Amino acid sequence: MKYDFTSVMDRHGMDALAVDALGNPGVPGAPKEGFDAIPMWVADMNFPTVPTIPQTIIERTKHPAYGYFNPREEYYNAIIKWQETRNGVKGLEAKHIGYSNGVLGGVISALNVFCSKGDKVLLHSPTYVGFTGSLTNNGYDIVHSPLVKDAQGIWRMDYEDMEKRIVDNSIHAAVFCSPHNPCGRVWERDEIEKAMEIFKKHNVYVVSDEIWSDIIMLGHKHIPTQSVSEDARQRTVAMYAPSKTFNLAGLVGSYQIIYNDWIRDRVAKESSLSHYNSMNVLSMHALIGAYQPEGYEWVDELREVITGNVDYAISFIEEHFEGVTLSRPQGTYMLFIDCEGWCKKHGKTMDELIRAGWDVGVIWQDGRPFHGEYSIRINLALPLSRVKEAFARLEKYVF
Repeated sequence: MKYDFTSVMDRHGMDALAVDALGNPGVPGAPKEGFDAIPMWVADMNFPTVPTIPQTIIERTKHPAYGYFNPREEYYNAIIKWQETRNGVKGLEAKHIGYSNGVLGGVISALNVFCSKGDKVLLHSPTYVGFTGSLTNNGYDIVHSPLVKDAQGIWRMDYEDMEKRIVDNSIHAAVFCSPHNPCGRVWERDEIEKAMEIFKKHNVYVVSDEIWSDIIMLGHKHIPTQSVSEDARQRTVAMYAPSKTFNLAGLVGSYQIIYNDWIRDRVAKESSLSHYNSMNVLSMHALIGAYQPEGYEWVDELREVITGNVDYAISFIEEHFEGVTLSRPQGTYMLFIDCEGWCKKHGKTMDELIRAGWDVGVIWQDGRPFHGEYSIRINLALPLSRVKEAFARLEKYVF
């Protein structure tokens, strides 16, 4: 490969929550003596990003003034080209693109336009824990429509359940996760069309979190929610960010695409009210650096690497961890495993199982806050050598 996905980076002391926060309240515990930490919990990557990003940032920092600014035309053009090339988006203009400091902040800004405090909002479960915290903190009541597994173990939307919950709870806003986090489903066009028809029928506005849209397993393709119909284009706020794709969360910055003029104006107003939702000049240049030709190549290679890591992990689990089940993710780099059978067979609690992994340096994430009663979330965005080491430890010491 042209880019480096095999070197093991030492992130200690380099502003990395994934390793530096271990043992603090609210995060995984530190490993016992004799085991180094393999970070497989927080959703960032343990790969060096595409070199054009630090190159672009460094080049900008050579000019010793960092004052007030407006986003460059180059910034908008980079997004337009990326969306057209990667996702087949047509008709996107600079005026349709807005800024948020993060996807969750953008989600709340949009919901503040669509809803009143105390309103009910539809989400699928399992549910990204960030949605749960953000919506709850901002006074919204979440109504969950559970995803269900079909005979092949693929997560599916239950359209009848969605519609019933919308009607019974007088819901007029939904947060749609595409690709789905934590389940890893990459929704097919007909699935999105059916969901959007229900939303249209009941006048439900949609915030579509598409931050994982670039990280798709080989053989699958992301379909932008706004692309399935003209109505979907007009009732949907779509959230994107290079931070997930290129491991830039620490630089902060996401963008939303809104075609509806009225919604776009209201979301812009809502996001401005804190006077704290302004773009950082270096995050702007990071996006410009990411969306260079090298970035396209890097993401293509990343998809190959993640697909290989997923294949290895699933094969290992199926061969060695009896009682552990999972649905093969089609996008994201996270596994969402279910340990109910193993726990009941061995008389172990989830707390005991999760702690056993942490003790030997497998720093995985408790899946219960994502509404998976016996679930663990595992980040596979790290060199395959570390994935293999992690699963070897799990086989020897945990399962």
